[in-house]
Amino acid sequence: MTSTVDSGPAAGAAPEPGAGGRAGAGTRDTASAGTTRGGGADRAVYRESALFRLSHVALVLWAIIVIAPIVWVFLASFKNTTEIFSSPWTMPAELRVENWSRAWTKAHVGRYFTNSVLVVSLSTAGTMLLSAMAAYVLARYQFLGNRIVYWFFVSGLAFPVFLALVPLFFVVRNLGLLNTYTGLILVYIAYSLPFSIFFLCAFFRTLPTSVAEAALIDGAGHWRLFFQVMLPMAKPGLISVTIFNVIGQWAQYLLPVLLLAGAKDKWVLTQGIQEISVNAGYQADWSGLFAALSMAILPMIVMYAIFQRQIQAGLTAGAVK
Repeated sequence: MTSTVDSGPAAGAAPEPGAGGRAGAGTRDTASAGTTRGGGADRAVYRESALFRLSHVALVLWAIIVIAPIVWVFLASFKNTTEIFSSPWTMPAELRVENWSRAWTKAHVGRYFTNSVLVVSLSTAGTMLLSAMAAYVLARYQFLGNRIVYWFFVSGLAFPVFLALVPLFFVVRNLGLLNTYTGLILVYIAYSLPFSIFFLCAFFRTLPTSVAEAALIDGAGHWRLFFQVMLPMAKPGLISVTIFNVIGQWAQYLLPVLLLAGAKDKWVLTQGIQEISVNAGYQADWSGLFAALSMAILPMIVMYAIFQRQIQAGLTAGAVK
């Protein structure tokens, strides 16, 4: 007997027209879809790279705009008046260190510098203590009027300083604090509190509640909880706010002019530089003026360079947590 088995189409047989058409269409559709997806991904990568390059160009331009005047002032502090006006962007012919010594002694920059260090140190310490305590309570405790007090402090950020100069003068004078370090320090603290409380409130909210609860269970009171537990945990935020306050108070000009106008021996650095700039117009001591400006700028640059990592950590800690 002979048996036959149907094993399908023979080898080499041409596929059916319908099936072959469907297979070919599927292959072309898959290839087309892959090409479309690849083209879209390439365009997205190109756009991202273009924005990346554009952002770097913008940062470079901004760095040049900021750094160029500082470098120019620093170079001018070692030149004489003729070099400053004839070749402002060239290197000084020699390093005239006597410009710095003359500004420090004859222009009394040393005394103004010491006064600024004293005022800014005390005002920053007072600002950080009061703002940290207020921000901690507003961020961690719920009580009637909590949000009202918070927004009352924050509203101070929208109040320009120059609008309060006249009433502030009479208030300080009536308190007997005009032409005194105490009056200037208290005003510095008052004007620095809104920003400090606003920043530290957001930071204290990110601190873990479990740590505070564990400290309370272990018998810690509210004062001990704040100073020994929560305040050390808020160190990155405190450092950031401290640096911002130091820079802002160091560069303050309107308030010292208003409150220390009658006490020249207590003038701060900004007032001293202003007097040097006025006298330079008559005495042509422009090199001494630029030396005084360099003395005022360099401490802030050095401070920011030293605490740069801490500032960045404080600014990003809330987002990370």
